[in-house]
Amino acid sequence: MKLRLCNGLTKPGLLLVHFMPPSLHSLPYQHGLGLNVHCAIASRRLSSNPPKRERLRRDNKDKGNKKRDSPSSPSLYARPSLLEMNKEKAANRARVYDFLRGVGIVPDELDGLELPVTSEVMKERVDFLHKLGLTIEDINNYPLVLGCSVKKNMVPVLDYLGKLGVRKSTFTEFLRRYPQVLHASVVIDLAPVVKYLQGLDIKPVDVPRVLERYPEVLGFKLEGTMSTSVAYLIGIGVARREIGGILTRYPEVLGMRVARVIKPLVEYLEGVGIPKLAMSRLIEKRPHILGFELEDEVKRNVQTLREFNVREVYLPSVIAQYPEIIGIDLKPKLEAQRKLLSSVIDLNPEDLGGLIERMPQFVSLSEAPMVKHVGFLKECGFSVEQTREMVIGCPQVLALNIGIMKLSFEYFRKEMRRPLQDLVDFPAFFTYGLESTVKPRHKRVVKKGIKCSLAWMLNCSEEKFEQRMSYDTIDIEEVESGPASFDMSTLMQPEREEEEESDSEYEEEEDDEDEEFEKKRSNGRFRQ
Repeated sequence: MKLRLCNGLTKPGLLLVHFMPPSLHSLPYQHGLGLNVHCAIASRRLSSNPPKRERLRRDNKDKGNKKRDSPSSPSLYARPSLLEMNKEKAANRARVYDFLRGVGIVPDELDGLELPVTSEVMKERVDFLHKLGLTIEDINNYPLVLGCSVKKNMVPVLDYLGKLGVRKSTFTEFLRRYPQVLHASVVIDLAPVVKYLQGLDIKPVDVPRVLERYPEVLGFKLEGTMSTSVAYLIGIGVARREIGGILTRYPEVLGMRVARVIKPLVEYLEGVGIPKLAMSRLIEKRPHILGFELEDEVKRNVQTLREFNVREVYLPSVIAQYPEIIGIDLKPKLEAQRKLLSSVIDLNPEDLGGLIERMPQFVSLSEAPMVKHVGFLKECGFSVEQTREMVIGCPQVLALNIGIMKLSFEYFRKEMRRPLQDLVDFPAFFTYGLESTVKPRHKRVVKKGIKCSLAWMLNCSEEKFEQRMSYDTIDIEEVESGPASFDMSTLMQPEREEEEESDSEYEEEEDDEDEEFEKKRSNGRFRQ
């Protein structure tokens, strides 16, 4: 028996054979018995022609190959070459640069920085910076700010600062001083620094003022300069509870290096004669003195004081009374003051040193008030020689409230009826409160019938005065000719803690004084 396989079957699978008996009328004569065989592979009828879907797939594939072979035919799957991409990128950057140059921005430093593809996006960034108050000059000072996205960088940072309490009115100056903040991550960079500041006893309500005054602090590493400067201050005796107040009033301390800035200054002033503990008290009261330049200001001004006849033994007290004297342009001020007093009271140049020893703040007095005070003393009847003696003995008479001085002088003339020479001998009379000290003590002395000098009556404490009132006679040795000199030991005594602590230790008046001094001396300069 022979089997007739279906055409196209080259590799049979499951072969099913179905025998059909032949019809005697339809079968032609063949050798043997003829059979019709129906073959099926996997229950599917085989055909010598491929299915229609398979033919379409092959046709499409052939057409695609022909199109790819043809360089002129476009393709949905075609990709630009690297050279073409670089050319397009360069063209986009050139258009952005043209826009920046057109508005006055120099893009030279932007090479290598990722910038917007279109000039429209760049215009959006420039306009946003303008709305913040930054000028073209500000942008040229730090052109890298143009690499910050408005939505991804600028807005989140500014929103965070606003939520902290930084005033919007300060944003312009904030960004001028520290535009790098726009590159920062709120979570990774800014929030940890704010948390660290609060850990230094800076109250949350004071953090915005700290950032406004010294925005550069947001770029410092937590375990770097900030931690070492604080540790050094505590090491020399600065009270731990005062650290928050110091950093609130003068946060620039956080950026000062101990080995290069703080320690050399402290050691030099200690060598001049100021004890280290006294230095710590000065830092607590006037932390901005740490910003004085050691070589260009402090040492130079100390030498100037010596040149103007301030005695070596009084240098520590002069600096301790008025630390700002070592941080200003001192020599021109002293020359101007000497010239002025020489013209109005015939002051001898060698007497200027004694005047500074008694009142170092004298160097910063304005000309007009001094002339006015000298005129008042002359109107009271004092000669030029007497006025000069009074000014040298008590320079405070050049700075006191003239209205109060007039009331004190009227009481002296009408009620006390003493000679003017008593005021020449003790010009510090004008520095005592009329109602609180002068009148009560004068009445006690008159009632007891004691004849004494103004110095004996006034230049002592209340306890000492009560002792003197019990004397039958005046002890000549107790008579003091002038006001008590500055006692360095009082500076080294610990501060008495306040009974009630306010929400903020930020003292507005003291901070305003510090800021005003900083503006006058160096326009906000500090050292790192």
